[in-house]
Amino acid sequence: MRRGRAGGGEAVNVTVVVWAAFVVLVLIILAFDLGVFSRESKTISARQALLRTGVYFTLAMLFTVFVGFAYEYHWFDLGIPPESAEASPVPGGHAEDGHPEDDDGHRPPGFPTTGYEAAAQFFMGYILEQSLSIDNIFVIALILSYFQVPAAYQHRVLLWGILGALVMRGVMIALGAAIIHRFDWVIYVFGAMLIYTSFKMLFAGDEELDFEKSKLIRLVRRFVAVHPGFDGDKFFTKIDGKLAATPLFLSLIIVESTDLLFAVDSIPAVFGVTQDGFIVFTSNVFAILGLRSLYFALADLLDKFRFLKYSLVAVLAFVGL
Repeated sequence: MRRGRAGGGEAVNVTVVVWAAFVVLVLIILAFDLGVFSRESKTISARQALLRTGVYFTLAMLFTVFVGFAYEYHWFDLGIPPESAEASPVPGGHAEDGHPEDDDGHRPPGFPTTGYEAAAQFFMGYILEQSLSIDNIFVIALILSYFQVPAAYQHRVLLWGILGALVMRGVMIALGAAIIHRFDWVIYVFGAMLIYTSFKMLFAGDEELDFEKSKLIRLVRRFVAVHPGFDGDKFFTKIDGKLAATPLFLSLIIVESTDLLFAVDSIPAVFGVTQDGFIVFTSNVFAILGLRSLYFALADLLDKFRFLKYSLVAVLAFVGL
């Protein structure tokens, strides 16, 4: 399925198609999750959560296989760096083995050279994001506990939180890839950020969290009345005919904001594994898609992860270095 190009324009069109196809795939998965798994507000058992986690993991592994073949044979022009896609139509910009190179005869750093390497980078990015997500799960558990969100409604907060996280990750990855492409030295800044975060996490205490002091919550309270109790699984209700936010909406706002903070660490971390934007984005998306089921699978076991903080410190420091 490898295609010749008359210029950079066709490569861009093919790239747009594969990105659009992946977004459609994600929307189909979310629609199935929303329509089948989340049709009713009910408590999700650990067995159901483990089953769903297994399904998402299987999908990620199938996509790993796709990445391997697609990058090996350049399906949809995957595995061809931007420099090569914009090169002259003559074959001088490509190596004899079919793998594209830049003007110096070398593939730009951070891009996979074979399908096996691309699949390995995707898998490493996926596992790395899943590992960092466990720390995110701890914080989400604290948020839902703080706002006393009933177990039957927690999946709704997580579902919409994941939708917001997907959009934010997409924007941040696009910005990060553009910055690295223009200023390649920024990757060292990312590394320094990860090392700093690992030291900060190592010496951080277990202080009590008071989300009512959050500037975001105070901002919401300035513009919208807050209902003291829940109204089913609704984010908004009415008080004396006026729109009011429920604690479910407040918990969603905090979940979204904390995911944005976690993305500041996880995005540079995955760029430490690969600088291929498609692999960075897809590995992050598959990890986030399984975050909700992983939360319910681990919710009753969170107190067993005694050494999680030190494990994450080691991972962040290693990737940073």
